Amino acid sequence: MYAETMSASKTPSHRRNGAARPRRRAPAWAELPEEELLDLRLCDLELDLSDTVLQARIERLHDELSQRDIVVRPHCWLSDEWFSPDGVPGIGIPFYLAHPRLIRLERKQMLEVEGATKDWCMKILRHEAGHAVDTSFRLRRRRDFREVFGRCSQPYPEFYQPKPFSRSYVMHLDRWYAQSHPTEDFAETFAVWLKPRSRWRTQYEGWPAMRKLKYVDRVMNELAGAAPAVRSRRREAPLHHLRMTLREHYEQKRDHYGIGKMRIYDGDLKRLFSDAPDHRRRLSAATFLRRHRKELRRTVSLWTGEYQYTIDQVLGEMLVRCEELDLHLDRPERLARRDAFIVLTIQTMQFLHGGHHRLAL
Repeated sequence: MYAETMSASKTPSHRRNGAARPRRRAPAWAELPEEELLDLRLCDLELDLSDTVLQARIERLHDELSQRDIVVRPHCWLSDEWFSPDGVPGIGIPFYLAHPRLIRLERKQMLEVEGATKDWCMKILRHEAGHAVDTSFRLRRRRDFREVFGRCSQPYPEFYQPKPFSRSYVMHLDRWYAQSHPTEDFAETFAVWLKPRSRWRTQYEGWPAMRKLKYVDRVMNELAGAAPAVRSRRREAPLHHLRMTLREHYEQKRDHYGIGKMRIYDGDLKRLFSDAPDHRRRLSAATFLRRHRKELRRTVSLWTGEYQYTIDQVLGEMLVRCEELDLHLDRPERLARRDAFIVLTIQTMQFLHGGHHRLAL
């Protein structure tokens, strides 16, 4: 239930000598129908990090920090999202990554699972470790930090408007996350620097972002072997304290990543499809969008960096409007699929550049 992590020096003897740890019995809720599972409270999941792939990934993160002679070892626990709290050099990890049944539920509810693969998980862990290192050494209080990254006292925005082609920021997590706030800019830069065999010196040669990478490299070398100033082991919002149900959790999460009020798509849809009587016997536009919905949202998400859930909301609204306008295909399906990808990408980018790129929970 308590998500304590261990450095290599504290690894239990039965793991050091290669003995296998007994497998835990599958939790009773793992076989529940989805509707019953959604009514379960988060605290009743009774999960912890042991016996999960997450433990090995946390230990890998600690090894990467050790190789850089950074003394900080962020403690980790399960919560409802990815985060590193202000004043605590630790990392909250979303509960759904601790069990395959919950990963499947997350994918069904949100259409994607943030941090599900090993590489994706390590990228997020390195980012959150950047926050933990910032907290541990109070880096944001330094004048040279503010000169490079800006003042971290500025409020976090609910939305931010990124510049996708800016070279003033590193590219690490999707959605140009470094551009959302100075603290995220530092965490992203740190993550790029920390990654083993990172080629940041050649990858970012000639970019303004190189100044930030060199700053991180210089300061981390200065702090090599230094004891951190902040050592709190507090855990904020641990899973066993969260009393909302899974249903309530996902209702809030979907509301956060939704696109708000209905947008107007009529012009683009009428260029993409046809309302002419001559095409009434052809495949309806709504049926076409349903048929290719998964492929479209995944492809647009890959190219725009936007959440699949948000893109699916746009697709859903386009689909409803196609039914209301009684639109049909007027070209071969392969061409319509290509054009639909273009239209959906444009709509997503307009949403993104309209100042509506939502900061992660």
